[in-house]
Amino acid sequence: MTSDVPPGSPFDLNDVAAYQRWREAKLADYPQQAAQLIVEVRDPRALSTAEFDALQQRLGKTNMAIYAAATGDDPDKAIPRELGRRFGLVRLDSNYLADDDGITSLTVNPDGEHPNYIPYTNKPIKWHTDGYYNTAQNQIRGMILHCVHSAGEGGDNGLLDPEIVYILLRDENPDFIRVLMRPDVMTIPPGKDGEGGERDAASGPVFSYDAASDSLHMRYTARKRNIEWSQDSMTHDTVEFLENLLDGDLPYRVRARLEPGMGLICNNVLHDRSAFYDPSGGERRLLYRARYFDRVAGTGVHQVYPYL
Repeated sequence: MTSDVPPGSPFDLNDVAAYQRWREAKLADYPQQAAQLIVEVRDPRALSTAEFDALQQRLGKTNMAIYAAATGDDPDKAIPRELGRRFGLVRLDSNYLADDDGITSLTVNPDGEHPNYIPYTNKPIKWHTDGYYNTAQNQIRGMILHCVHSAGEGGDNGLLDPEIVYILLRDENPDFIRVLMRPDVMTIPPGKDGEGGERDAASGPVFSYDAASDSLHMRYTARKRNIEWSQDSMTHDTVEFLENLLDGDLPYRVRARLEPGMGLICNNVLHDRSAFYDPSGGERRLLYRARYFDRVAGTGVHQVYPYL
């Protein structure tokens, strides 16, 4: 992870012209509803060329896409695994409490350590990107959420493209971006990670530029506990503005409820989760989560907008 932005990049705060060209292209015909992100597919394990292209187009535009598969509640772990490979997602983050294959089964789980961690409960989860507590060398860049069973009620996700957040912050005040690109602006103290694993302190920026993929990366959590922000007035003002932005009525934010056979593939976009309730005696909500150190192939800025 690096915050060193090359000259001519739209993320170079000194190049207003490059930013404005990219901003105009980014916002043109930007999807406003979750339905615009959905692609119907026969089998995510073996996408047709047309299905792949439709998903890739949405990934390039919004850093996320939702597939709706005819496979329904098929519990085959190969669904997220093979889908990920098709999009260049191969390096799994085998996080604490993940299954033996590195993919995590997200469901209400009363056993062992699981009840101590929110992903294994039915409680709401605030805005975050996955792996915000990871070290700079192990950032989560890609993610798949695949639904096997949906909740009886609730369990929907808010989704927001980090590049949109960048635009809204930079348009308001470019100094907000300068603050959020500082290498020590947000620190997660030593202790347990978000799912109970031991970890060292993790300091880093909220926004950074990744030269390998020519892309913007975001690392963020809206949680208040065990988060240390830089202690200066500009950081305070920036974080306050960002929190109010995320809590507001954004036109670019969508809400989606994944039903059996549906899934989200994304470049670790900002997301939250509403509380949910499973029917008594019925199937528990079950999603497979695959987190990757890779970004979706072909979604770098100049791959999506080669004419900039």
